[in-house]
Amino acid sequence: MPDRRIAPSILAADFARLGAQVAEVVDAGATVIHVDIMDGHFVPPLSMGPQVLSALVDLGLQGVEYDVHLMIEAPDRHVADFAKAGAHNITIHAEATPHVNYVLQQIRELGCTAGLAVCPSTPLSIFEEVDVDVALCMTVNPGWGGQKFIDSSPNKIARLRSILGDDVELEVDGGIDVTTAGAAADAGATLFVAGSALFGAPDPAQAYRDIAVAAGV
Repeated sequence: MPDRRIAPSILAADFARLGAQVAEVVDAGATVIHVDIMDGHFVPPLSMGPQVLSALVDLGLQGVEYDVHLMIEAPDRHVADFAKAGAHNITIHAEATPHVNYVLQQIRELGCTAGLAVCPSTPLSIFEEVDVDVALCMTVNPGWGGQKFIDSSPNKIARLRSILGDDVELEVDGGIDVTTAGAAADAGATLFVAGSALFGAPDPAQAYRDIAVAAGV
């Protein structure tokens, strides 16, 4: 099973201090930075584009992977831009395109690992039909930071782990903090996206370390 890791989500960061805040959590031990992309269609909010990712990559932080989560319609039109900007993994939503296999293949051909995300109400059977490097189980409804972790999520995470086997990265995103990371880890999650609980804390570096301990990193 992949090693457990915490992925700070820059959606919750202070964009006036984005580079400094990312460097701070990397210094605390983060090796994955999560980048949420929202288009105002698949989910109501708008977030950012590949230019922000490119600017982070240009910081030259060593040993850091950029995990791009596309909450957008027609992801096939945009994956090349994020690959070019420096993404290591690109995750699309099963609900956002009828051509899931095609887009996953497209992502791999661009040199990135390929992830597939599902909303809380989406059946997990899609994972029986596709080959993924990362499976993202949303533990809130996508689109807004600061939501409460859905109580039934550990059961869904466990069912997804049984479908995936032990070799695939199982990512969780939404409401992850010191009170929920442990249950997600026990259910089989290995990559934990933390946004508001981390960058919204007075000391993001200490919040990173606390969540890492809770998740058994």
